[in-house]
Amino acid sequence: MKIRLLIILIAVLPTVSAQTGGENAFPFLDLYYSAQDAGLGGNFITGAGDDISMGVNNPSLLNETMEKGASISQALHAGGINHGMFNYGFGLKDHGTMVGYIKYVDYGKFERTGVSGLSEGTFSPFEMIAGAGFGKQLNPRLSIGAKANLIYSQLETYSSFGASIDLAGTFYNEEKGFLATVLVKNFGYQFKAHTPGNQKALPVDFQMAAAYKLPHAPFRMTLLAHHLNKWDITYNDPNLLPTIDPLSGDTIPVPRAGFMEKLGNHFSYQLEINLSKTIHVRGGFDYHRRKQLGLEQRPGAAGLSLGLGLHFNKFSLDYGFLIYSQAGFNNILTLSTNLSKWRR
Repeated sequence: MKIRLLIILIAVLPTVSAQTGGENAFPFLDLYYSAQDAGLGGNFITGAGDDISMGVNNPSLLNETMEKGASISQALHAGGINHGMFNYGFGLKDHGTMVGYIKYVDYGKFERTGVSGLSEGTFSPFEMIAGAGFGKQLNPRLSIGAKANLIYSQLETYSSFGASIDLAGTFYNEEKGFLATVLVKNFGYQFKAHTPGNQKALPVDFQMAAAYKLPHAPFRMTLLAHHLNKWDITYNDPNLLPTIDPLSGDTIPVPRAGFMEKLGNHFSYQLEINLSKTIHVRGGFDYHRRKQLGLEQRPGAAGLSLGLGLHFNKFSLDYGFLIYSQAGFNNILTLSTNLSKWRR
């Protein structure tokens, strides 16, 4: 029973991360690992400021204010499953800024049983990413960055190993409150699959985003386009079959997504409201996640997300609430600081 539950959870995680299904290796690459990211619906790559977690999402956002920045994030799922992230920023003087990080997914403890159903002990499957990113300011408005990841997955006695890189560039006009960025993520290779001969491609994702802060107002809006490397990311249920019209006897084909539906699946929308220097409110909407996970007749709030950030003198506490469907949601907490603020 528990083995079956594990298989179900492994199959669900790629969908939870709003990807296109079980086509790729290491789907946990695209989980949302920080509260800021989750509160804005995921794939938040336009963060401007000193938040070191944003440098993990998009290495071209790394800047000198993130030096000695540190954060820890923790997400909790049902059944004792959890995932999280640790990161720390390093300054390289005039050469740029680096970040080191570890991401992990812990599936908890499961009972191992033999073919006869007798217990043979327990096992604890887990997956992790160890990586480093580098960002450099080319001029006051243009920056570039890159990340490298080592990826490991251990599921019972089956292990897998791979590596990936992310490449990014950002244009930021602080005076106009405008930021535009391009990111290519998860470009890499699975060196060893869980079972021989079953190597898969990594979930490569080409993203573009633009953010604009309204002048003299606390609102900052982001439009994100994701999976631009693949046009059709809609889900076609293989179990659906053509039906027969009872009056005319004509065959009614299975409905397929049209142009606008396919286009809409590539966009998500993010909103930040900075009520004060201390209180930040966030919200997001991902149409692709809503279409994949929302119930057909009652989608409810599927695809929506909410977040809250409390920023104090020496540390910040952020919370993200991500809604998958009426049956599932995720909570993520992030505690961040900059060690230089604690010096007397």
